[in-house]
Amino acid sequence: MSYPDQPGSPSGLSTRRLTNRNTNRYSVTALFSMVAEQDVEVEDDLARAQKRLRDLKGKISAQSKKNFVLERDVRYLDSRIALLIQNRMALDEQREVERTLEEVDPTEGHYPDDRKLQQYSNLFFLLQSEPRHVAALCRLVSLSEIDTLLQTVMFTLYGNQYESREEHLLLTMFQSVLSAQFETATEFGSLLRANTPVSRMMTTYTRRGPGQSYLKSVLAERINSLIEHKDLNLEINPVKVYEQMVNQIEEDTGSLPPNLPRGVAPEVAAENPDVQAIIAPRLTMLMEIANSFLLTIIESMESVPYGIRWICKQIRSLTRRKYPEATDYAICSLIGGFFFLRFINPAIVTPQAYMLVDGVPAKHPRRTLTLIAKMLQNLANKPSYAKEAYMITLNPFVENNKARINQFLNNLCEVGDFYETLEMDQYMALSKKDLVIHITMNELYNTHSLILQHIETLSPNDKHHLRILTDELGPAPPQVPRKENRTIELNLYSRWETPVHDLQSALLDNISSNDMLYMEAKSIFVQLIRSLPNIGKGPYNLASIAERAATTKDSTLVRKGIKVKEMLRELEEQRIIDRSDGYRLMQEEVGAELVHLGNLREKVLLETKSLEAVYKTICDHNNYLRSQLEQYKAYLQNVRLTATKDKGSTTGVGVVTVGGKEKKPTKAVVLGPYRFTHAQLEKEGIIVESNVPDNRRPNIYFNITSPSPGTFIIALHYKGREKAILEMDLKIDDLLEKQKDNKHLLDLEYVQLNVPKVLGLLKKVFAKR
Repeated sequence: MSYPDQPGSPSGLSTRRLTNRNTNRYSVTALFSMVAEQDVEVEDDLARAQKRLRDLKGKISAQSKKNFVLERDVRYLDSRIALLIQNRMALDEQREVERTLEEVDPTEGHYPDDRKLQQYSNLFFLLQSEPRHVAALCRLVSLSEIDTLLQTVMFTLYGNQYESREEHLLLTMFQSVLSAQFETATEFGSLLRANTPVSRMMTTYTRRGPGQSYLKSVLAERINSLIEHKDLNLEINPVKVYEQMVNQIEEDTGSLPPNLPRGVAPEVAAENPDVQAIIAPRLTMLMEIANSFLLTIIESMESVPYGIRWICKQIRSLTRRKYPEATDYAICSLIGGFFFLRFINPAIVTPQAYMLVDGVPAKHPRRTLTLIAKMLQNLANKPSYAKEAYMITLNPFVENNKARINQFLNNLCEVGDFYETLEMDQYMALSKKDLVIHITMNELYNTHSLILQHIETLSPNDKHHLRILTDELGPAPPQVPRKENRTIELNLYSRWETPVHDLQSALLDNISSNDMLYMEAKSIFVQLIRSLPNIGKGPYNLASIAERAATTKDSTLVRKGIKVKEMLRELEEQRIIDRSDGYRLMQEEVGAELVHLGNLREKVLLETKSLEAVYKTICDHNNYLRSQLEQYKAYLQNVRLTATKDKGSTTGVGVVTVGGKEKKPTKAVVLGPYRFTHAQLEKEGIIVESNVPDNRRPNIYFNITSPSPGTFIIALHYKGREKAILEMDLKIDDLLEKQKDNKHLLDLEYVQLNVPKVLGLLKKVFAKR
């Protein structure tokens, strides 16, 4: 446990001022006022730059939350609006969809009364400053509830993504969640891999501003240069290569030789010498491209966000302690499972979803990106076998880079801890008057409701602070209608003044006592080495340092020396560390911590420039999501107009009541055809790929007709021919379903179309007619 009177403490308080007190239960308010006396307002270039950076970080945090909420709206509407157009939605469901598009009306709704607001202020202060409660709740809720809770946790409770106190508290929550995950794991191989609330938390964390910024700066250029080569086919699956080969032979010669039948077994395809000859140079090229991606990622290590590196560090530290027999390769496979599986590879496979590219990559580059991601995952996992047999041919890439990836994953973990800083942040927070979160009424009530559902597990003792606060609040109010779902500014206050020495246990008491003892001992050794003169550089003899501190003339160091000697003895009894190897594990971690503390540097202007690009990307994505919602609004308006006839009122789409009796509306008017050239659709990115020879493209055009709302016919025509070459019936819900499932291509045999852009075109052409 570190106190503010320690040398090197972030508080900068002198030892003399605190040791004059007669009790160690320091008043936090007094502590804060002492620090405030030394806090002089500075107004220079650096201060102004830091203020600009703080403002920018606040904007990114607020915009990220807006995007998260909009994405949920778009996902919901994707699944619902199709039913509306297909005449299968009752009036109450139609209104529910319309409510999802409603803007919040600041004049409607009501605030909780002052007493309730004060109680919520106390509750959310407790939740924010004692992350163990949120950590436990995240493990208890169901998968269907986790997204709503994560919205509150990631974007409201700890919504200031660049503010160290909130970030550190959020990471402390992760420490608690990960520690519990390791405690309850039944087998090593299943750790962190299943789709659970914990894995969803980790993925959501990587999608915050810093993670998005890293992906854009590191991967965007590499991916964009690859997808420029639309015709570069690097398929290595022998079955697919064989099929492509026989298709080409048939197209060139008009027939297939008898020794090349269709539908052969994978082994037969793999043994075909022509297939082998096609695959061989592709393997070489794939390994070169994968190497270039790997090198870019390895060289970017210093720009990996601190929080992501810190999570990697916790995975390594927990694995070493819980599975002491685990090899370095096995530990690195767990770190790689988080860093590559949850963070890097999703962005490589679907770069359009991460705003790294404009539009969906063409077929061949898309397949290449998938293969690159598989290779990186195999390298990070280091399996003894490949799931797909044909991937074994890429094993040289894995073998040649094993040592390099291990080194990288270990280096990722080399970041400093923040407990000492966090503790001082906590002292400050307890008496500050400007701790504020911006939270919607429904977030407030939903979190309240979830806590009540699990209160017996979260707080079994009715004397616990959480139980006292929830008992006073009573039942959770129901969710309010969307239109009344105001955002309120909730000031956070502590109901109880927390004694300084209770803070560490409040923060970390959900972590096992051995883990806590280990971290505390490590922290004290770091403080001792920074305080004692002439220690020199590591490796450090921890037993000797503890003895030296215990026999100095400085009473503070004596107390710490005696305490840490006792802690070493306890940890040795628990077989966490071993005197015979000089407490090697702790010695290495203490050495690493001191290196980080010596290397801390912040480049404000550089960070500002980087974050301005992130802010622009997030705003662009926000505009895209808003345009999606505007298109849905136009559709709803169109469907309402079509459905309402003869001054009747709709009871469902396409059904009208006249004189109290249901009557089918008059026959819908056929809209179109509207004509588009091949060149037009190609220019707008609607045609992603075309098998039409270049010299014939000027003679190709498309007619699009809508015989009824939500139904479209796309006909492919060749100039001079009366009959269409190809016609396809499209239902709007099929397209929306494809978009929802991230299937962004529509195959029209001769051309492949981009689904989101087809939807955009249909909405633009037909919505207002």
